Amino acid sequence: MFHGWFGYAPAGSQHPRLEVISRQPRRDRRSPPLLFVHGAYAGAWCWDEHFLDYFAALGYETHAVSLRGHGRSEGSESLHFHGVTDYVEDVANAVAGLKRTPILIGHSMGGFVVQKYLEKHPALAAVLMATVPPTGLGASVVRMMTGDPMLFTQMSLMHALGPDAVDARSAGRAVFSDNLDEHLLAAYSRRMQAESQRALMEMTFGNTPQPMGMRQLPMLVVGAEDDALFSTADMEATATAFGAELQMVPDMAHAMMLERDWERAAAPIAEWLATRADSVHG
Repeated sequence: MFHGWFGYAPAGSQHPRLEVISRQPRRDRRSPPLLFVHGAYAGAWCWDEHFLDYFAALGYETHAVSLRGHGRSEGSESLHFHGVTDYVEDVANAVAGLKRTPILIGHSMGGFVVQKYLEKHPALAAVLMATVPPTGLGASVVRMMTGDPMLFTQMSLMHALGPDAVDARSAGRAVFSDNLDEHLLAAYSRRMQAESQRALMEMTFGNTPQPMGMRQLPMLVVGAEDDALFSTADMEATATAFGAELQMVPDMAHAMMLERDWERAAAPIAEWLATRADSVHG
């Protein structure tokens, strides 16, 4: 049996306690652990659906952190005051709670947080999934506003008022494929939550990463060809900025780890870890 538990990353007296969901592998590959960082409106639970067990079965120690104000982490009462720098601090505290330096895997906003983390903190390797580009959210907002005004309106309502302000199917258009089962869409939608207005503003208008100092780090960018938020061109530009490898997954929407065919997104990451990052030890 794989073992899973809820824990808390070590924190200073002023730091909120953080939820960390973990899985231990059945066999020790002597590989670095994996630390997963979720995107906006979510929590560590999104990795617990499939990815933690999948990579643990491959022999990796896996951990997913809920950023402050998300999931079961503390800080929900002051969610809208949390910024990207706070989220970077949360990742640093989660890393400090591990016995070995991990490989970081960030999705969407979590990918942006990983980029900012790497500016000042060492890492063995990183994977950015459907990530906010290093240039921020601006281009995505303009593209959605001009190309799909209805979706832009729904996303604006969700940004301003939280997921409860839009119906599940409308919100799901932005992140899920049409073939996702209705009961799963409803279940995932119920678990979505509000996101920090400060963090969203920072990702749109400033505090952007500086990729040049990270070009020597082994990095993989994984994009979804049917992503309504970030285009293939966004992922290509991100990979170029970081000198990273790029894998585009066809017939896949933004929330790749929760899609019906989630294994098609996990498999290229597993292959890349085995061929590029598995030889790196913390």
